[in-house]
Amino acid sequence: MRRRTGLQALLAIAAGLTLPLPAHAGGQIEEPLADSIRTALSAAIANTAPPVPEFTDTEARLAYLRWLGAMSERLRKNKTEWPQRRDFLQTVWYESRRAGLDVALVLGLIQVESNFRKFAVSSVGARGYMQVMPFWSRLIGDGDAGKLFHMQTNLRFGCVILRHYLERERGDLFMALGRYNGSRGKPQYPNAVFAAQRKWQYSDAPAAR
Repeated sequence: MRRRTGLQALLAIAAGLTLPLPAHAGGQIEEPLADSIRTALSAAIANTAPPVPEFTDTEARLAYLRWLGAMSERLRKNKTEWPQRRDFLQTVWYESRRAGLDVALVLGLIQVESNFRKFAVSSVGARGYMQVMPFWSRLIGDGDAGKLFHMQTNLRFGCVILRHYLERERGDLFMALGRYNGSRGKPQYPNAVFAAQRKWQYSDAPAAR
């Protein structure tokens, strides 16, 4: 069994103390948070470490570079410039691993949510790559929803929120994705993310610490 990261463990403990959340399909609503989960999420967001991967050995680094090259080719249609693709993929990889999430899953979610558009805004005001609702900035950030258009900030929020929902659903990814989308229990959104996830799967997965 894979050992949980400190972030995962903290959110798992706090998730059990979260207040009940009514679910409304079609639009994620603001979630009432217990103080413990608010504190855990705020701490997870506040860590400003740069998204620079660290590796246990040379082979792990080479595996990462092979992954980066493969994903860069798949992303070329959406992001034509190599430096932009590199920075984006490095940050997705870092934030996904930091939150204990599958990188291909996060890329699939981004594809479904925004089709890799940094400044995407939904009809209900969700922002950026991972379509983070502005109320999260007030709940666990500094209140500046404009920062959700910053690449690392958006990916940090999105990954931490998805991990939070996964803990809430006791590891049930189908239900966690539905909660992320505001359509908990309905299959359309989770199935779309799972289908997109397959495009981003890579067999030579790099290891990191």
